[in-house]
Amino acid sequence: MPNNLSITLIVPCYNEVVNLQKGVLDKIGNYVEKKDQFHEVLVVDDGSTDESKEIVRKYVKRFPKFKLIENNHQGKAFAIITGITNAEGNQVMFSDIDLATPIEEAEKLIDAYELGNQIVIGSRGAARAGAPLTRKIMALGMITLRGIVLGLGTLRDTQCGFKLFETSAARKIIDKLKVFKNGKTIQGSSVSAGFDLEFLFVAKKLKYSIAEVPVTWRHVETKNVHFINDSLETLSDMLKIRSYHIQGKYNFNEK
Repeated sequence: MPNNLSITLIVPCYNEVVNLQKGVLDKIGNYVEKKDQFHEVLVVDDGSTDESKEIVRKYVKRFPKFKLIENNHQGKAFAIITGITNAEGNQVMFSDIDLATPIEEAEKLIDAYELGNQIVIGSRGAARAGAPLTRKIMALGMITLRGIVLGLGTLRDTQCGFKLFETSAARKIIDKLKVFKNGKTIQGSSVSAGFDLEFLFVAKKLKYSIAEVPVTWRHVETKNVHFINDSLETLSDMLKIRSYHIQGKYNFNEK
């Protein structure tokens, strides 16, 4: 594990004008500029059709650590994969652009990483304060199914959009993904919840050390989460992961 912290912060973005107008990038920019541990901030645009890219470009000029990467529209998972692939830092962190978990909570992930963990995931707790009932039902169903189908029951919260990885480990993991192996063209938003599941499933099989730390979280309403469609997509992805594993398509013999 690298002794020096040089973090690439990845921020996926798809049609996020509303959040951008709330000043979320001001908060991120002001925070990372004061923190030497952060080498860069990669805002990975997932083919936005609104003015998101134009707004981000203004922040790139304002904050030296900011960079904009433009993807075709493929979903959040491939925005994160693009960020991991292009990261210059020894560590990669990603945060949802709505800052439902405040960027200052990064300190908790960093502390856990410095204890020797290669992967650190934020945990929102069971209550999910402020979340609508449908989101709480979806979360409960996810916890049950991921334990039964993928054996991830020991992890309390796989879906929190606030994680920190050793870059070399993250790249080895994404190299072994099957469900999220190749880019795709999609219509509408896709939060790609199955990506977190496949990433952590592969990480556990490769025996990387994973720490889960409680973080502050508040519900932020977003148009990019759709209860029924996202639940069905996630269930389909879980079954694919399970099927590929049974068929021996994952190579876990070496990292």
